[in-house]
Amino acid sequence: GEVRSELKKATWPWDPKEKGLKKYKQLTDSTVVVLIAMVLLGAFVATIDFAMHQVMTFLTTGF
Repeated sequence: GEVRSELKKATWPWDPKEKGLKKYKQLTDSTVVVLIAMVLLGAFVATIDFAMHQVMTFLTTGF
């Protein structure tokens, strides 16, 4: 009863009118955006980590 009515109110990331892979266009587009963001964030964190490692190595081994 209540669960079904609430689920009908939800918006789903696929289009029930489409067939095949076109049905999941919004879902795949969102997934691609998330994966690209993860790669960019990972590269940023790795770059900062490498730079901080180099700075700390330089400071602890002397000038």
